Order: sequence, then structure tokens, then C-alpha cells
Amino acid sequence: MSATVQPVYKRILLKLSGEALRAQGSRDNISPEIVARIAREIAEAQQQGDLQIAIVVGGGNIWRGAKASVRGMDRPTADYVGMLATVMNALSICSAIQEAGVPCHVQSAIEMKNVAEPYVRNKARQQLRAGEIIVFAAGTGNPFFSTDTAAALRACEINADVVMKATSVDGVYTADPKTDPTATRFDTISYGECISRNLKVMDQTAFTLCKDNNKPIMVFDMHQPGNITRALLGEKIGTVIGK
Repeated sequence: MSATVQPVYKRILLKLSGEALRAQGSRDNISPEIVARIAREIAEAQQQGDLQIAIVVGGGNIWRGAKASVRGMDRPTADYVGMLATVMNALSICSAIQEAGVPCHVQSAIEMKNVAEPYVRNKARQQLRAGEIIVFAAGTGNPFFSTDTAAALRACEINADVVMKATSVDGVYTADPKTDPTATRFDTISYGECISRNLKVMDQTAFTLCKDNNKPIMVFDMHQPGNITRALLGEKIGTVIGK
């Protein structure tokens, strides 16, 4: 273990994609190996930097409510199923973080006392101050809101210094780099320029929450080994969105 470092941010909301928990080509929705790797990187950063880390994880590896509603399912019901998918992911990540040697709790916006604590803002802040990691599950507890919005909301509620969005791309580009080979990546960009360029960083509700509450957003590639630790410790990777 390297010496304790002085991180750029103290309290961090890390948004993880649910789809990132599934191995490419696998029929398993959750890869224990990938979850363990992510957990080790989070634990390493917390131990090195004395950080306060909260996590929101999506459920797209298991279920997407919006897609199910297009196929005829009642939208609120489809969204509640998606919230339960995030709980499964949260439990998996929390267990792996505990195995990596760091205390961790799941707080759920939907009460399920046998497997998770209920979301209580002040309790969450106390746990963070005690050096424990929290995984927020079940989104906001309401249909029609994405887990991006849940991440932005929880970041504001716990007064996080930054929202870190771990994705499958290494930052924010002028266009979709998967379809436009001329797209270039920004190191930094303002909220206003993101809006004027119509860059799809987060859904509009989540993005507006971050903008209105002055929460910078760091977008980075979580698939590169070590990137989660580097991002949490404040290394300049990906793109930072701010004023």
C-alpha cells in the first residue's frame, strides 16, 4: 500500500453503470470478477486518500424500465422492477467492498429491511464521516427518474464535492466517438457549453441538478484497470464539467 495521499476531493458520489458489471459476451448479468475488481479499486482509493465515498449503481445489466414500457408494460411498474435491479447490483458491490476490507452499507430508497438499510440522509452523512462507504440503491424511489438523476440528487443531499460518472468512454467528446472518427475529447468543459452543444452527458434532470447546485461532473472510462482509483484520488483523467 502506498503512502496516504492528499486527494483533490474529499466527499465523492461515484455513479457506476450497471451494464459495466456484466462481462462482454457473458450470459451472466453480474460478473463476480468484475465486481471484485471495481470493489478493490474503490477500497484502495478510500484507504489511500481517507476519502468519503458514496456510490449509485444503475440496473441496466438486468433491466431497463423505459425499454420494457415501450414493449407494453406499465411504465411505473417497469421502473420499480428496474429499481429492484439496482438493489441486486448494490448488494453485490457492497459485499465485495466489505471483502476488500472497508466497511460498507446499502441504503435503499425502497424499504427492504432484511437486506438493506432505509435511506436516511443524516445517517448516510454520519457513516461517510466514519470512513464507511455507502451504496445508494433503488434510485430515487420514484418512477420516471433515472439512476443518473438519483446520483445527482444524492450528491446534493450529502453535499458531495463532485459527481464522478464511470462509463464506457474516456470522457466527453464533441460528438459520439463510436460513430464519428473526427470527434475530439474535452479535458474540461462548462455546463453552458455542454447544453449549447447538446452533449448527452446525463439526462437533463440530473445535469440541471448538478449545474444548479454547482456539483462538478467527472466523466471517465471505468474499464481501464486502475482508473476508478485514479479518478477517486483526483488524477486528471477523462473530462471535468463545471462552471
